[in-house]
Amino acid sequence: MMVGAKSRSKPVGFFGVNSKLVGKFGSHSRIFWCSDDGKLPMPVGKDGVFDSGVRAKPGEISLAHQGVLFLDELPEFARPTLEALRQPLETGRATVARANGHVTYPARVQLVAAMNPCRCGHLDDPAQACGRAPKCAADYQSKISGPLFDRIDLHVDVPAVKASDLSLPPPRETSAIVAARVARARGIQAARYAALTKPGHPTIRTNAEADGELLEKVAAPEAPGRALLTEAADRLRLSARGYHRVLRVARTLADMEGSDTVRRVHIAEALSYRRVVVR
Repeated sequence: MMVGAKSRSKPVGFFGVNSKLVGKFGSHSRIFWCSDDGKLPMPVGKDGVFDSGVRAKPGEISLAHQGVLFLDELPEFARPTLEALRQPLETGRATVARANGHVTYPARVQLVAAMNPCRCGHLDDPAQACGRAPKCAADYQSKISGPLFDRIDLHVDVPAVKASDLSLPPPRETSAIVAARVARARGIQAARYAALTKPGHPTIRTNAEADGELLEKVAAPEAPGRALLTEAADRLRLSARGYHRVLRVARTLADMEGSDTVRRVHIAEALSYRRVVVR
């Protein structure tokens, strides 16, 4: 399974479970830290108050600012580490509370994460799946909280590659073709927000950064799309955050297609990327 969340893109940074995400601190930190011997991140305190004056350094999420933060084996990170991602993903800033003040670093990233559907990774293969399936999948995925899942816009299942598939010819649509289409869509967004951004306001370049009235203005769907989104929000119990994230994804899908308006088909596809809860 691959999961991803919003923002701009630059170089890709890969970080395993022993990386420090929000901030790098000494061994007396009151947030979380990770030892350098390859062990998982471990919680060191119950809150974000520090008991020392050691200067906090930017963590991996700030080092990936305006880039891509890739987290492999997402459920294997410690729960406090994952929960610390919620604020940066929402605001684009990482704020660390210290005993003598606060330190804020930029953290506007595109989060890409990978995970197995269950601990053994064979949920969809009856011949190899464990005897606890499908409960093992629910238990494994419950390591990631609902609020964090809610901040992830695209959830894509990636099936295992069969040996017979390795000899197939490459797809006709190459990465270069896809990159060109993405670049066109980003150009459309940059031009749109350059015309709409008022002087003195923060610069907006992509749909991921649009919010409030601006988002409603640029991503308002046609009547059929609005009706579908309203019905889906009720049936899927979308949060207000999830509702607006569907709008952003739908607006981006329309841009990828070169459509001036957000249509029902764009809303439907955006909804299809929301997380499906395993029961």
